[in-house]
Amino acid sequence: MFRFEQLEIWRLAVEYAKECYAIANKFPKHESYSLADQLRRAAISVSNNIAEGSVGSSANFKKYLNTAVGSVLETVNILNFSLEVEYIHQEVKGDMYEKAEKLIRKIRSFSRSLND
Repeated sequence: MFRFEQLEIWRLAVEYAKECYAIANKFPKHESYSLADQLRRAAISVSNNIAEGSVGSSANFKKYLNTAVGSVLETVNILNFSLEVEYIHQEVKGDMYEKAEKLIRKIRSFSRSLND
């Protein structure tokens, strides 16, 4: 088992990405290769950065964790826009917003726990 596979933040990021994928799959067909694809790429980027950063120094890992947080925020922005153009409902956006906040808190907490 790789180090990142043991991390709660990685497992949460994978679950978050799965939910983003499910939402993107419900977007209109004409968005398949634009907004939906961008949501998918941003969502999977969270766990990818956690995995990639897990090798090497703590300082380097922290940089990847910051990028992972940025990717979560990118998904939030896409979900906000998706609400504006009526691809999702407020309930979906609110639920994903809460999950994004939780994921960001956990990533930042884990990052603070790393020694430089």
